Amino acid sequence: MAKKITKAIIPAAGLGTRMLPIARAVPKEMLPIVDRPAVSYLVEEAVNAGCEDILIITNRDKDAIEDYFDYSVEYEKKLRDSGKNDKADEMRRIADMANVYFLRQKETRGLGHAVARARSFVGDDPFYVLYGDDIIFSETPVCTQLLEAYEKYGKPAVGVKEVSDELIVKYCSLKTEHLDKNMYGVTDMIEKPPIEKKFSNFSILGRVLLTPEIFDVLDMTPPGAGGEIQLTDAMRVLAQKSGFVAVDFEGERFDMGAKLGFLMANVKMGVKHPETGREFAEFLKKFAKTL
Repeated sequence: MAKKITKAIIPAAGLGTRMLPIARAVPKEMLPIVDRPAVSYLVEEAVNAGCEDILIITNRDKDAIEDYFDYSVEYEKKLRDSGKNDKADEMRRIADMANVYFLRQKETRGLGHAVARARSFVGDDPFYVLYGDDIIFSETPVCTQLLEAYEKYGKPAVGVKEVSDELIVKYCSLKTEHLDKNMYGVTDMIEKPPIEKKFSNFSILGRVLLTPEIFDVLDMTPPGAGGEIQLTDAMRVLAQKSGFVAVDFEGERFDMGAKLGFLMANVKMGVKHPETGREFAEFLKKFAKTL
């Protein structure tokens, strides 16, 4: 029986250069999808997958993330004085849905370095990593889909999709062998490969389930692509040693670290939002005719 997973890490220390100039003043993780910051979708996914303790790794100038998951006494009082108890209750729910902790990555030295900082938080438990840029709308939380693979095969798991050659050189490429349905065995991977060195067009998109063995490997991992310590490089060592499981997950992923992904996510959720959906959908239909 696989061990229950109750911990998740959300690396959110990146500078967000692709979202300049707004990222200079607003952390990209706090950019809204309609009326909720992107990071809240990640926390809620982890909670819906059974997590109770969530560590968000930040850096300087990202205090707004901490404020969002704290109580807001002034807002709550004003809302309750106005009879808007449902909105006040929602704000309290956001703050109470999990134990949300924060740790600063004092230098932006890569995703692998950020995850390594969480060693004492994780301890001896398996854990999820939800990449801060990747928002995924799905019927079943992708973390839960990874848990099913972990329980079935007893190996760490990664969420993947097939991407274009144009993107594979910017992401990572996995060496895979089909196991069952939407699951694949992984025996090798490479970060940001030249196109001639790609293994396949399967790439990790924003969700991984790891075991504590990753920390000893991270301690020995030298800087890789971009001069940063890459989590993929450490996972590659474990993949070559004992293997991973790749899950071609159910869900639609949006890159919130890029302007296009930000806009697409807002359109997607804007037509579903109870306050905006109907009128926004009508606007889009009319606007599409002018293109």
